[in-house]
Amino acid sequence: MSRTTVRLTVAQALVRFLSVQYSERDSVRHRLIAGTWGIFGHGNVAGVGQALLEAGESAMPFHQGRNEQAMVHAAVAHARHLNRLSAQAVTTSIGPGATNLVTGAALATVNRLPVLLLPGDTFATRPADPLLQQLEHPAEADVSVNDTLRPVSRHFDRITRPEALIPSALAAMRVLTDPAETGAVTLALPQDVQAEAFDWPEEFLAERVWRVRRPAPDPVELAEAVRAIRSAARPLIVAGGGVHHSEAEEALRALVETTGIPVASTQAGKGSLRHDHPADLGGIGHTGTAVADDLARAADLVIGVGTRYTDFTTASNTLFQRPGVRFLNLNITAFDAHKLAARTLVCDARTGLERLTAELAGHRVARAYEEEYRAGKERWERVVEEAYRADDSAVPTQTQLLGALDAVVGDEDVVINAAGSLPGDLHKLWRARSPRQYHLEYGYSCMGYEIPAAIGVQQAAPGTPVWALVGDGTYLMMPTEIVTAVQEGLPVNLVLVQNHGYASIGGLSESVGGERFGTAYRHRAADGTFSGTPLPVDLAANAGSLGMEVLRAKTVGELREALATARDSTRPTCVYVETDPAPTAPPAQAWWDVPVAETASRPAAVESRREYDRQAAARRRHL
Repeated sequence: MSRTTVRLTVAQALVRFLSVQYSERDSVRHRLIAGTWGIFGHGNVAGVGQALLEAGESAMPFHQGRNEQAMVHAAVAHARHLNRLSAQAVTTSIGPGATNLVTGAALATVNRLPVLLLPGDTFATRPADPLLQQLEHPAEADVSVNDTLRPVSRHFDRITRPEALIPSALAAMRVLTDPAETGAVTLALPQDVQAEAFDWPEEFLAERVWRVRRPAPDPVELAEAVRAIRSAARPLIVAGGGVHHSEAEEALRALVETTGIPVASTQAGKGSLRHDHPADLGGIGHTGTAVADDLARAADLVIGVGTRYTDFTTASNTLFQRPGVRFLNLNITAFDAHKLAARTLVCDARTGLERLTAELAGHRVARAYEEEYRAGKERWERVVEEAYRADDSAVPTQTQLLGALDAVVGDEDVVINAAGSLPGDLHKLWRARSPRQYHLEYGYSCMGYEIPAAIGVQQAAPGTPVWALVGDGTYLMMPTEIVTAVQEGLPVNLVLVQNHGYASIGGLSESVGGERFGTAYRHRAADGTFSGTPLPVDLAANAGSLGMEVLRAKTVGELREALATARDSTRPTCVYVETDPAPTAPPAQAWWDVPVAETASRPAAVESRREYDRQAAARRRHL
């Protein structure tokens, strides 16, 4: 039987294929590849670029970026805000355009967030060798710079023949929509193959729906989990990002209200319960709240839901100190479920939580335990109020800035951050009002994520008030996508905090005997160190030169007014504030393992090593 075919280039076929792929979960359908970001060079302009032009905006919306890494960040934030049910593609040229993808790809894969990368690659047919921007490897002639994307991609393929695109494109969609496997997917496209024509089966180009499954827990595992919870006197739930990805917030609340088990959240899981729920203890671990960390130290059963248990969550394996403490991990990925020698429930978070709630009917923790954690929550709320309190005439501290923002935002606002000292303050202090409000990228904690991420969230949810919180160090890494926000008319809000250096690492440096070496933005002094006067940079003027409306605030009162004005603005707006460096955030409630020099001549390092040895003695392996 003859098969109907369509003659297209490889790039044209790929774009047409991507334009008709859909994901579906709970009978709700999403366009799987909602658009393509791109910067064009000789490695993709005549292939993917021409194909996007020919397809048109209705078939495949195109977004023009300024930095390849930033384009990936925007695409990742878009996917995160839509619960991993919709992704975006990113096309680049060969050479530096392709290697600029690596950091963004690592961020996506670390955080289990889908993005499709389409870097151009060197000629498959090798008519000339080497090409412009080609890496030559004497022993491996088939290596290109795109091979740097292999370890940071969940799926990687190089399409060296047109017909190879068919199985590879299908595999790419499978990985992007698999909640246990998703991350960065890379299809490297040699520039000659992109332009090569082929007769494509119409079936390949037809609409296709990829159903995102909700696997149920194994009955034996479920029964063991129920027994473990019923026998625990001091259980504690650790909510991770998997709660949000699964849209399991209501299922978690139902379990908590049935059993009285309290919830502490990782950076990715914050907002799983609304901040004012009686059982919400806030953040856990190194940047956690006192009540969450105190309960963690005494917990006899830790129930991880959709968490990877990073060192910040476990306080570098010093947090869960009760003798005999056991772990029960509900996770869609077996790799994560088995961490800390846990009992496992390998299943979808929402499905698993619903089954647990049904099986635990009639069970509730002791009243004394509920009274204990509720009292601790009330004490911590007083700490938050004190950190937020400020006189309108004062120069704001960083925590007072967060207090001013807290007073302005509504339930629908999204607050984005990734690096510096802000993640710690936010994890301890922010009052998350809705599941999508707290958008912290702390798996890779990548400086430069925030501004492009704000664009991605705006694309995912037009009209949503979005706040990108950045320090001067992060801003200088990647302000480029301000131009994109201006070009697209996206009213993102940038809160730009000037503290003249890498404040977060400066504080860490001081705590580990580094004496803040190399962390201040200052002129060289006579002794050769960077301890002179502050650099005369004007980041607000820079943001304005890129097209933002800029509001400068010097006092708390001016800051409150500027934030309210920015929220009402219909154009990209920057609120610039130089903060008082005085520390007003509560100190860390748990340790973080950053090794200190075992031998040193400077007193600060010697003293820091003594403290390090004291803290490290509390480390344990949970077996």
